[in-house]
Amino acid sequence: MAATKNLSGWIWGILLLFTALTVQAQDRQITGKITDQKDGSPLIGATVTVKGTSINALTNENGQFSLRVPANGTTLVISSVGYGNREVAITDNVVVQLSTSDASLSEVVVVGYGTKIKKDLTGSIARIKGDEVANTPVVNFNQALQGRASGVFVESQSGKVGEGVKVRIRGAGSISASNEPLYVVDGVPINSSSIAGNALADLNFNDVESFDILKDASAAAIYGSRAANGVVLITTKRGKSGKSTVNVNVQYGSNKPTGHRSFLNARQYIDLLREAAINSDNIEGIDPLDPSQYSGSWLQFAEGRLTRYSGHSNWRELETNTDWEKQAYQNDARTRLVDVNFSGGTDKTRFFLSGGLSDQDGILVGNNFQRISSRLNLEHDATERLKVGVNFGLSRTVAKRVADDNEFYTPMQMVALSPVTPVRDLDGNLYDRPVTTYYNPLIELEDSRLIATTYRNLGSAYLAYKLMNGLIFRSEFGLDVQTQNEDRYNGSRTIVGEGTNGYGQVDWYRMLNYNTNNYFNYRKLIKDKHDLDATLGMSYQKYKADFSQVYGEDFPSSDLSRLASAGRITGGTSSFDASSILSYFARVNYKLNDRYLVSLSGRVDGSSRFGTENRYGFFPAVSAGWILSEESFLSNSDVLSFLKLRASWGLTGNADGFGNFSHLSLYGGAKYNNSAALISQQLSNENLKWEKSDQTDIGFDFGLFNNRISGEVDYYVRSTRDLIYLVPVQGTTGFTSQTVNVGSMQNKGFEFVLNSTNVARKNFTWNTSLNMSFNKNKVTKLDGDQTIIPGNDGRYMNSLIVGESIGVFYGPKFAGADPQNGDALYYLEDGKSTTNDINDAHSFVVGNPNPDIIAGLNNTVSFKGFELSVLLQGVFGNQVMNGAGGFMSASFDWFDNQTSDQLKRWQKPGDITNIPQLRLGYGNGIGASSRYVEDASYVRVKNVTLAYNIPAKVTGKLKMRSARFYITGVNLFTFTNYSGWDPEVNTDYRAGNRNQGSDFYAAPQIKSLTFGLNVGF
Repeated sequence: MAATKNLSGWIWGILLLFTALTVQAQDRQITGKITDQKDGSPLIGATVTVKGTSINALTNENGQFSLRVPANGTTLVISSVGYGNREVAITDNVVVQLSTSDASLSEVVVVGYGTKIKKDLTGSIARIKGDEVANTPVVNFNQALQGRASGVFVESQSGKVGEGVKVRIRGAGSISASNEPLYVVDGVPINSSSIAGNALADLNFNDVESFDILKDASAAAIYGSRAANGVVLITTKRGKSGKSTVNVNVQYGSNKPTGHRSFLNARQYIDLLREAAINSDNIEGIDPLDPSQYSGSWLQFAEGRLTRYSGHSNWRELETNTDWEKQAYQNDARTRLVDVNFSGGTDKTRFFLSGGLSDQDGILVGNNFQRISSRLNLEHDATERLKVGVNFGLSRTVAKRVADDNEFYTPMQMVALSPVTPVRDLDGNLYDRPVTTYYNPLIELEDSRLIATTYRNLGSAYLAYKLMNGLIFRSEFGLDVQTQNEDRYNGSRTIVGEGTNGYGQVDWYRMLNYNTNNYFNYRKLIKDKHDLDATLGMSYQKYKADFSQVYGEDFPSSDLSRLASAGRITGGTSSFDASSILSYFARVNYKLNDRYLVSLSGRVDGSSRFGTENRYGFFPAVSAGWILSEESFLSNSDVLSFLKLRASWGLTGNADGFGNFSHLSLYGGAKYNNSAALISQQLSNENLKWEKSDQTDIGFDFGLFNNRISGEVDYYVRSTRDLIYLVPVQGTTGFTSQTVNVGSMQNKGFEFVLNSTNVARKNFTWNTSLNMSFNKNKVTKLDGDQTIIPGNDGRYMNSLIVGESIGVFYGPKFAGADPQNGDALYYLEDGKSTTNDINDAHSFVVGNPNPDIIAGLNNTVSFKGFELSVLLQGVFGNQVMNGAGGFMSASFDWFDNQTSDQLKRWQKPGDITNIPQLRLGYGNGIGASSRYVEDASYVRVKNVTLAYNIPAKVTGKLKMRSARFYITGVNLFTFTNYSGWDPEVNTDYRAGNRNQGSDFYAAPQIKSLTFGLNVGF
């Protein structure tokens, strides 16, 4: 009996073992990688299915997958949106390349804490590839993006290199908080401000793989309180497994102004100045050539000035005719650039290493920007489950800066000097006051220094661990460190240093910004129809900034111009700033049957910038999409290739740009009777809270004729409430103002994108891309019953008015010159009657600095080895206020040289003109009014690139992988009715949310022509 039991046990054991072996033999684990046939890049989210079953897997961000297949499985079916399906035999390691059917729909887009293919997007995201803007000869990457994305308005303040650039995504949403988008580089939200210049110019955009611009709230809400103005996700280049490559790019070119203004020459200046003086004297019947007839008059005074301004020359003989505008520009402004990068790696380790040198002269004398940059991006698959990587960028920039536009010593204010004044005296020294009308800015070139040096460390490190199939945990740590030093010296001849025997100043700024992101991502395809993608995580960011300043006077020599040589250290200060934000976020994307799309997201942010009662905010978003072209009633259409409807709503916040301690009572140190004292500096507001912006977006994407024509259409409404603003308070509080939440604002508009493949032949292709955006901004509420906050700057009229756009020009409406006597006239309240007293004139809305339409049109043609790309950019419906008009186009109010339009002045009764009679010193029509408001619409030939790719049979003989010659022109032609230097302007000294569309001796944009060579090994 015992033997029987033992035998039975053995039999069962053998059967169990056989069964286990049979099961093991039936199933086996395989791995593989799916890539793009054209460039070898990994395909993310490709579906790998065992044919005839529902067993499948999705490829990860490296295009890799693992799958357990049954023993009777013989074939895999591999599919990816935009690629043709492919069937391959099952092996232990499957390597497959797919060819594209429509690559645009399968393009991988960065969406914040993850990626999605373009076909599955339910939010509004614009993507610009790094290759599209690479090698553009501009300093700031935002300038290279201009005109390339719908709904994104980019405006350089002026042609000063390395200085301010304004970016607005779907309009302005705040009165005094930041209107700039959030910039995220490789997962690190970066600091976009500095004490001098533009912090974004530190980034070498030739290292960038893509710019993904999150425009609607559904796409941006995952960034919560930072996303009210949109988000720009910048992804730098990565190495790819395979043969290592080397790319070398060199550029050399010249820079010139895009525009010039016409000023009076010496003959015209003398004649009009004397005419203005005679008009002011109201002298009739005198002989202007007989000085005895006008002794003690304005005319005598004017001729005395002409004698003084002529220096060693004789104005009556026209011995001097100086073009001072020409003196403001550099004669030989150049652009020089060298970029080198190395990339490659194995299946386990990939690298990208680059170094670059950029040296660009501005068009203004003394203006230059240099950048040295390097980058190392490294990824390593430590195990099948663990992946680690680092992204590290280091740059050094040196900016030789010029003064703000409102300073007498900024170069463009040279145009105010008289053309009868020689540049130098007989000994070769620069003329200055009293010979020159005002200070001669050329002295700054010889006896001053203003240099900002910045070191920028921008890096991140991450690890991604695969916990199980479909579930990955990712931890990131990012660091943004900016150290800036601005060194200033003004010698004894300069306007700042005169009387002090020289002035020196050093400003030192250090910013530390670090953050960590930790999140889980789960991806699962269920029964080949339910596609689930979920993200859950947290984020923490800390910002710190230190600032110190010291200044001194009395230098023994201009050769000893550092502060150590100052005879007296006359002052200094220091400050500290800090903030932090703690966040929790979640997102779920769901796709059913490859056609029904839903996305939900939410983020909780806690910010140190608000009091305990208002510290946390919740920012949700929801969006949905329906791919109609996948439905049976459209799937066989010969015309319609793709059609997706989408709609979204979301809430985002704004907590940037108004200071880190605005909710607190602040105290500071002071001196009183030679003793230290403590004084109150700020009125607290514990009720201060987030600006909140909710946005609704409805749109559709389409493709026609096998997607040879494709596009996007969006309609959006963006409403912002609880606007943060510094308002006046009663003097009994002991303060003048307080930061509060005061009102609301709205932006709404349409966006259109149309792409077409016009010709697609073997040796000839022609592609066109058009984007156009319509936006209407409106202030919908202000504080209490207040409906108008007028401008308070005497040269400008930017105001806040309920029902109007932010910053509209509100002031007197100019009615031209009185035909009878040449008086400047202004309209009264009825809009018909006029007055010659500007103080009696009624105020009207006379202009809007916000454009109605922005557009871009890009055509790319290739023929054999030649490529031609032409980008046109347009801005329509906005106005600019010439704040300098009261000086340079002022009916000769004083001795500034005048624009040549003053030749059309009123001279006799019956003249019909908009130029009042010239009256020296009498201010006939010089006040801020619609006289100086002009249409600033323009169309610009923004970028033209002609390139030739040397044939492979030639480069192969030269042991090169590729070689490309190219010529690039930027801002080649501008078509506009604006009479100023350039319609793209927002003068730097007062630029802000409300203060827009102003021109005060601002330098025109740079027109550049560069030649380049790109060689690959």
